[in-house]
Amino acid sequence: VEGQARPALTAELDVEVCVIGAGLAGLTVALEVARRGGSVVVLEAKSVAWSASAPNAGVVLPGFSIGADALAGRVGLDAAKALWARSEAGAEYVRAAARDMPGTALNESGWLHVSRTDDTGVLAHEAALLAGEFGAAVEPWAADRVREVLRSPRYFHGLHYPRGFSLHPLNYALGLAAAAEASGARIFEDTPVLEIDPAGVRKRIITSNSRVRAGHVVLAGNAHLTELVPQFARTVLPIFSTVVITAPIGDELHDSIRYPGAVSDETQHDGGHHRVIDGRRLMWSGQSSVRLGRPQSQGEALARRIRRAYPALRNVKVEHAWTGVTGHTVHGMPQIGEITPGLWLLGGFGGHGINTTAMGGEMVAKAIADGDRSWEMFSPFALVWAGGRLGRAAWQFVSRAQRVCVTVEGLLARRRAAKLRKAEADAAAPPIAPVEPSPEPAVNTIEPMVASTEPAQPLIVEETQAAIPEGQSGAAAPPIPEETAQPAAPPRRKRGPKKKKAATEKVPSAIIDGDTKV
Repeated sequence: VEGQARPALTAELDVEVCVIGAGLAGLTVALEVARRGGSVVVLEAKSVAWSASAPNAGVVLPGFSIGADALAGRVGLDAAKALWARSEAGAEYVRAAARDMPGTALNESGWLHVSRTDDTGVLAHEAALLAGEFGAAVEPWAADRVREVLRSPRYFHGLHYPRGFSLHPLNYALGLAAAAEASGARIFEDTPVLEIDPAGVRKRIITSNSRVRAGHVVLAGNAHLTELVPQFARTVLPIFSTVVITAPIGDELHDSIRYPGAVSDETQHDGGHHRVIDGRRLMWSGQSSVRLGRPQSQGEALARRIRRAYPALRNVKVEHAWTGVTGHTVHGMPQIGEITPGLWLLGGFGGHGINTTAMGGEMVAKAIADGDRSWEMFSPFALVWAGGRLGRAAWQFVSRAQRVCVTVEGLLARRRAAKLRKAEADAAAPPIAPVEPSPEPAVNTIEPMVASTEPAQPLIVEETQAAIPEGQSGAAAPPIPEETAQPAAPPRRKRGPKKKKAATEKVPSAIIDGDTKV
């Protein structure tokens, strides 16, 4: 859908509600206030949905950034169930709204959360809690069932949400803006707010070229409120994530990914959602970081991740890549509530934003227009300082450590799986028949006996005795070396004529009184 350009505000206005920020949360507030007959204006510093509202994977499902177990541990089971029901209502709000909008590409084929390790305990516990206590529609999938639809050696068991869905996030945001304007809201782009005076019944909002007076001001700028309200901006941690869309892929895409819905293999600090779009391209989000990186380099990193996950897609190429920033809170829950009379805060949706922006926007609109107090269920989640630079460094360290742990655990899990497959293959193989020993050849005992009776040829060794030099007959005899034991000689045969020995003198054996004896 082609987005329309909207003018900047250059005149003074007096309205009931002024929303700062034209993202999903702010646009939902404007739409719901306008539907209830209130006058509302939206001021956007850049353009509609320019930040995190558009650059995301468009995955929609119930819940929050923290799991159901952690949520129940924080506020108790009953309160957690009530919050979960609100998150489900937010997802259904998005589903119903998207059906009437052009270009949203609504895909209601479900959502599959897969594990990169073979530890089934975590997802099994979550599935039991959600299905048993929260009444959620979830299905635990074994590794074999996961690999029937995802041909990846890195994925094991999973948790299936049949009510999950996905859509085109930018076109959904543009649809919200068009619906709000059709209901009477006014949206102004390129209108950064410079100052807010929240005192009094009528708040004053000052821009570079205009002023607005309003009974209620809604801060829906999420991570982009640093200069306007730094005391609130310090309570969210800005996290940058990248989304890529690949070039068209051939039949290997369908061979690798047969699941028709959205897939997530993320950890708490490393978002990783992907799904097939247009039947021949792959959308993948991830590479979360506290630093803004170049989309091209982040996109190449995601391409390598795709190749590792799906070996058949080793030739995948990235065609589009973009980066957006989201605001994350320390406790993992969104910031929804009234700060001072008439001043509302709506943010901290990072990691699980589409359903929660709809939920929060509708809550605040009902509170302003109807006096509804349901937003108070978020009171236990106070505004907590995110730590500044130290908090960003800690987040990045924990994120990298978690990635290393998951990588190592996944490697060990794949090795265990390979050993198990080998053991199963060996057990299923037919037994090998024993090899019959070949008969030994018969030993001919006659010929060796005959041959052994033939006398062996004698070994004749001629000894050469050194002559005693003249005049040295009284010298001591040289030592006689010890002879090694010789094997017994075989029987001697008759000799021929005796050969004459060389005329040599024997070595004297002893010298007595100067006389030489032989």
